[in-house]
Amino acid sequence: MNAPLHYELRKPSYLEPEKSYPALFVLHGMGSNEQDLLPLVDKLADQFFIFSLRGPIAQPPGFAFFTIEGFGKPHRPIFEQAMTALESFLNYATTTYPVDTKSVYFMGFSQGAISSISLSLRIPERIRGVIALSGYIPAFMQEESKNFESSAPRYFISHGQQDPVLPYQWGEQARDFLVGQGADVSFHSYPDGHFVSEPVYHDFTTWLKDDLSNTIE
Repeated sequence: MNAPLHYELRKPSYLEPEKSYPALFVLHGMGSNEQDLLPLVDKLADQFFIFSLRGPIAQPPGFAFFTIEGFGKPHRPIFEQAMTALESFLNYATTTYPVDTKSVYFMGFSQGAISSISLSLRIPERIRGVIALSGYIPAFMQEESKNFESSAPRYFISHGQQDPVLPYQWGEQARDFLVGQGADVSFHSYPDGHFVSEPVYHDFTTWLKDDLSNTIE
């Protein structure tokens, strides 16, 4: 089976036979690529299989997961293709590598955050947690999503108060929507713009390790 998306892989240096490992799927922002966020997660490779994915659409100087037709409004047909491609890649990864399907996490920045949250709303039973850095939830996803049942993912959401690209209020709205759906949400606000600062890095890695430890106990 060929991979549905181009990706970079990081994994533990030694793999124990017959053991499955947690997985972290990393999604970049618009105009970037699969190398962009790797420095933020390289140190997690001693515990995780890390799949850093490249968006399928050329968006100079890099790539994108979907196009937009207005401010905060993804182009729906292209967005649906992205969701299909991401779910197909999840299928590929979990059948090709020794991934623990109960410990699957998605992490994204900006457009990658939007895609990660949206995918978790589509297939909540397959995703343990989401790290959404400076994103939002498209209106059509909010309108069509149902309340979570027992399989609600857990969320780490961060947003910069001075974000000039995606308004800070959109991060708050994402938090409120997910809480209303029955999810456990850890929301973090920073006096930042549209980037991942050192405090953000520290907080999301702490959250991820803590959440993973809860799956092991």
